[in-house]
Amino acid sequence: MPIQKQSGGLDPAKSVRLADLVEYQPGSIVSRTLVQKTVGSLTLFAFDEGQGLSEHSAPFDAYVTVQDGIGELVIGGVAVSCATGETVLMPANIPHAVNARQRFKMLLTMIRG
Repeated sequence: MPIQKQSGGLDPAKSVRLADLVEYQPGSIVSRTLVQKTVGSLTLFAFDEGQGLSEHSAPFDAYVTVQDGIGELVIGGVAVSCATGETVLMPANIPHAVNARQRFKMLLTMIRG
């Protein structure tokens, strides 16, 4: 019996390079939700240089894993640089922001619980 594709766009039982699933757009932030469930979500982002997400907080832990380039996160007022292959925890209820000093792609994993 074939494995059914789930909503969100990833093919089951197939290896993919996440950075290839979202493209850079000049002057923009591009996002693609891969999984959206009550327990959490997986969302890919591609940030063009100079773009970012302003400071905000979330009621759940979030993990950023850089897929391409180097990103800057500001968590509780502390700037954290992260590069391809690195993961950073943004704790629940702590203000955070994302800054693209250069183009970069990231996977945001939100855990609700």
